[in-house]
Amino acid sequence: MIRPARALLPPVLALLLLAAAPAHATGYRYWSFWERTGDRWTYATEGPGTARPADGTVQGFRFAVSEGASDASRPRGAASFGAICARTPAKSGTKRIALVIDFGTTSDAPSGETPPTPRWACARVPPTATTAEALATVAKPLRYDTNALLCAIAGYPRTGCGEQVSTTKNPSHKDSGPSVGIYAGAAAVATLAAAAVWQARRRRRND
Repeated sequence: MIRPARALLPPVLALLLLAAAPAHATGYRYWSFWERTGDRWTYATEGPGTARPADGTVQGFRFAVSEGASDASRPRGAASFGAICARTPAKSGTKRIALVIDFGTTSDAPSGETPPTPRWACARVPPTATTAEALATVAKPLRYDTNALLCAIAGYPRTGCGEQVSTTKNPSHKDSGPSVGIYAGAAAVATLAAAAVWQARRRRRND
């Protein structure tokens, strides 16, 4: 007579496990392009092949896995034009672009590759030069795909270009233990099971 309780547990537990399971999403492994104003990075509104920064500009590149511009990883570390270009004096007929190149973390690296140490560089280029041209003077070799997408800076990564990867996002908690919702759900399962057992025993006594 206690079969109703046993039958109730599997579907309810399945729902709880689905709620607690991490969400899977699709991301892309690529070099993102950033512009710095003051102490803040903002995602660039155009690509490095068309952007023509003015003298004194700070721009950055970050290699990482992200789903899009809204969750893209920013270049790490403090960066200022004065610090990066301190040893590159101004020269008539040229402009200086401070570049921050962040190769990312091992978790974002393609299989079998290790990201190089992040670097800063000051590129002195003609006044009409694009960011891509400035980058080429300080971080060769660059690699592009047939659609002019920047695939590698300073030879990293060796292969691949904007490939799709699976990402896992766990619900955010203040600690690593189960959430309150999971505990509440488990309590509900126990309560429902106990009620079913009680009803079954009551019917058996009345029969």
